[in-house]
Amino acid sequence: MDLEARSLQPNVKAVLLAKLREYKSDLNNLKSEHKRLASANSNQAARDYLLESGMADAMSVSANQRGRLMMSTERLNESSDRIKESRRTMLETEELGVSILQDLHQQRQSLLHANDTLHGVDDNISKSKKILTNMSRRMSRNKWIISSIIVVLVVAIALILYFKLSK
Repeated sequence: MDLEARSLQPNVKAVLLAKLREYKSDLNNLKSEHKRLASANSNQAARDYLLESGMADAMSVSANQRGRLMMSTERLNESSDRIKESRRTMLETEELGVSILQDLHQQRQSLLHANDTLHGVDDNISKSKKILTNMSRRMSRNKWIISSIIVVLVVAIALILYFKLSK
């Protein structure tokens, strides 16, 4: 995504790079929170042991403290599950974004190719128009030349006939 954002126009690039930095910092925050929570889960057994061994009498641990401890553990597990789900959603979104960018790149290439082809066709039409105009002018000129030759020949035949018949 970083490479794709850098290849865009400067006005769009600045906005996208800022968002990308923000997303990266969010990702790093989520990763560090996940590590913290994961290490908390692995240390849970050690904490339980320390809490129970720190007490001289196992009976002195109140039911209220155990309930709070269980609720805290449950909330911690739920938070860990939410972080995992967020990470999965983030990865799916990133894959979708990459796919969309690839599609847009292909469509851009298609449009550029169509634009080049259109310019080529436009040039060919201009050339054809010039050729047809020149052909039309030549045809008109040739008609005038042939008409002039016919008139000259008719006049010449009329003069020959006049001189032949008048003698």
